[in-house]
Amino acid sequence: MEYTFETENTCARKIRFKLNGNVVTDVEFLEGGCPGNLQALPRLVEGMTVEEIEKKIGGIKCGRRGTSCADQLARAVRKAYDKSK
Repeated sequence: MEYTFETENTCARKIRFKLNGNVVTDVEFLEGGCPGNLQALPRLVEGMTVEEIEKKIGGIKCGRRGTSCADQLARAVRKAYDKSK
């Protein structure tokens, strides 16, 4: 199923991805952000489980923001997975 998540306190305003069980695919960052990082991140997490994504990129901060696009992705996939159960 496809999900769209509105981010908080990051340059990219939305994240779209697909969730098949707990496996994440087709991640896309929308409406802003650092182009290089936001092309690399989806490639790195393609096919990972929610738990793997949380472990690898959850809690990463960008400057003084207290979060990052990576952290927001980890939060988004967890929220979507919990909602899908």
